Amino acid sequence: KNSAKAMEKELVTCSLQEKEKIAIDRSQIFQIPQRKDLETKVIVVLGKAGMGKSILIQKICQDWSNGEFSQFEFVFWFDCKQISLPEKQYSLKELLLEFFVKPQEGSKEIFEYMLQNPDKVLLIFDGFKGLHDHENFPRCSASQPEKDLCSIKELLSGLIQKKILNGCTLLFTARPKDKLYQYMSKVDKTIEIVGFSPQQRELYITKYFEESLYCDCALKLIKECEYLFSHCYSPVMCRFVCFLCEAMLEMGEKSLPSTLTEVFLKFFQQKIMFLQTDVTTTQNQENLATLARVAWCLGEKHQSAMKSDLIPSKEVKEFALKYGFFLPFAFPKHSDSEEEEFGCTFSDFVIQNFLCALHLLLAEELKDKNLTKYLSFLSKKKKPYNWLDLMPRFVAGLMFLQDDPCFRSLSNEDEKQSTKKQKTLLKYIRRLQINTLCPERLLELLCCVYETQNNYLLQHVALRLEPKLSFLGIALTPPDVHVLHSILKRSRKEFSLDLRNSSIDMQGLQALVSLRNVTSFRASLSDTVRLWISLEQTKDYELLKASTEKFVLDPFKAKTMKDISDLSDLVEMQEKMMNCVQEASGCTSYEIPAIRNLRKLEFALGPACGLQGLLKLVKILAAFPSLQHLDLDALSENGIGDEGAKSLSEVFPTLTSLETLNLSQNKITDLGAENLAAALPSLSSLKTLSLYNNNICDFGAENLAKVLPAMTSLRVLDVQYNKITGVGAQQLTDSLRKCPHMKNLVMWNPTIPYGVLEHLHQLDSRISV
Repeated sequence: KNSAKAMEKELVTCSLQEKEKIAIDRSQIFQIPQRKDLETKVIVVLGKAGMGKSILIQKICQDWSNGEFSQFEFVFWFDCKQISLPEKQYSLKELLLEFFVKPQEGSKEIFEYMLQNPDKVLLIFDGFKGLHDHENFPRCSASQPEKDLCSIKELLSGLIQKKILNGCTLLFTARPKDKLYQYMSKVDKTIEIVGFSPQQRELYITKYFEESLYCDCALKLIKECEYLFSHCYSPVMCRFVCFLCEAMLEMGEKSLPSTLTEVFLKFFQQKIMFLQTDVTTTQNQENLATLARVAWCLGEKHQSAMKSDLIPSKEVKEFALKYGFFLPFAFPKHSDSEEEEFGCTFSDFVIQNFLCALHLLLAEELKDKNLTKYLSFLSKKKKPYNWLDLMPRFVAGLMFLQDDPCFRSLSNEDEKQSTKKQKTLLKYIRRLQINTLCPERLLELLCCVYETQNNYLLQHVALRLEPKLSFLGIALTPPDVHVLHSILKRSRKEFSLDLRNSSIDMQGLQALVSLRNVTSFRASLSDTVRLWISLEQTKDYELLKASTEKFVLDPFKAKTMKDISDLSDLVEMQEKMMNCVQEASGCTSYEIPAIRNLRKLEFALGPACGLQGLLKLVKILAAFPSLQHLDLDALSENGIGDEGAKSLSEVFPTLTSLETLNLSQNKITDLGAENLAAALPSLSSLKTLSLYNNNICDFGAENLAKVLPAMTSLRVLDVQYNKITGVGAQQLTDSLRKCPHMKNLVMWNPTIPYGVLEHLHQLDSRISV
């Protein structure tokens, strides 16, 4: 049970980075191939906070209202922040026909129609966070969904498990880190929103300022601050940066803040402090401190909404609504006589994150030493505050901005306290064993230190980085890459980077690879080839040559057909490289070092694509002159069969460096063994051959026995778990006598009669029992 859960969790955390990026149109979101049954369909849209998931949902609803997605007669859209308060209970009818929309008449008939035609109903849950306090699905007892009251968790559970409104379509939006792995087996389609490309960032900024007096200089100003421009990959961050840029240009400023913390410090100052009097300054500071405490209390519970009557005071509520920090909403009534209830939710995740950080710095009950425990890179345990993922960065940044006039306008903390907190952070990071941090926490540390813009801390971290840095499977956003680039640049060390399955964009990959002290790197093949093609098109031959010399491929494991295609593209790229290098340096020949130096290649495509993948692989095997280890054994069994064995044997003469060939568990029969045997002597360096757990019988064993004396480099042969009988075993033993170079023959088979193998072992001790 636990291993199954671990596998499902791995699916959601790893597979998105490994999959090929394919842009899809909105019209394709509800298209699910190979699903013809009438059961509930579950679609998940993943994206970090601020990526535009809610905007996408709004656009889907708008498209539907204009006649698109006509398969749905009813579309309901819910904000999970508003409906997930623990004290609230709903029936399905209330949720649909009270909370979302209330028909003037005929609600009973409408609901009955939906129950009878669930395939015409689309339910959208925006901001789904999983069932955090349940290990398994909670039981949904709603036998009469139109009447029974239950929590939103039970209601969602019933919908996902197809116990309620079976046949409808469910669309969830969620952050990648939220607990979706509980439901992966029930998800029919997963889509990820990856944010703006550099070109899209420029387009957004241009559109934002197109009717402004500053349209000519705004884009230039934002692009000059590379760190802020990198944050503009997130649509919501792009909006904040544009807002601040506009405000600062109006004030006559000619530069933007250098960190995200400064951006939001100035944002709050612009919002609150503009044209205020001395009297309102103190009141605003108090309201802001109370609002920050509210943000923290909700954040600790992974919440961003609350009932209005739980807000500490009317003044705080009005303050938050006035400046746009809160958005109001209404709860559904269980009956017409019931008084209407209202709630408030933070208008934006970044606002709540910043307020939480502000609370940690202003709260009198928090001692300086306690502050460091909220910086997520300091804990070896699971990060407790990963829901507030920007908060640690804001905390670190604010510690070094407490003398800033903007911070002073938001708080009345004295200078001694701020200096003390800075010293606490400096001391803690000095003691931190950076080389013990996992990649995710190391990245968080780098981002937090960058927000401080403290030269000592930046240099301290840069000098203590390990020479080998792996971000394998860790999603690297454009801001992450900017920070990593900036800190690596400060170090005098040489670095080796592993950027595979990190979703790094081409601009980020180019920036890191171009660093002189990055001497080698690994990255997804498709990303690397795409970069090289771009460099070739821009005729940047110097960087093209340098990046190919830094690229490392060994060892390579092919797990999908895409991996084989990417490997083929790499070999094809080498042909183009020859022409480029000739043009740049006059060399007559050139090999990509990664191709020349590949020594180990693992092939694990599984039975569905095993043969197809191998037939494509054998066409390029000759391009790897140093290949020593070819492993075609996989847990899921590749099943290349006799056709695959024949195809592989045809390229044996080109594999002059091959020392280990593993063909275990591939459904090879006597026919395949015969083809292999005919070509095996051409593998002049082969030391180990494994044909473990195939379907080879005595005829296959006889063919292998004939060529053993000619395979003078062979030391180990494994033919265990085939269908060889005592006859085949005797033939192999007779051949072994002519092979003084052989060290071990492993041939236990269930079909060899009892005692025969022991007898053969007595004749030749090189035969394993």
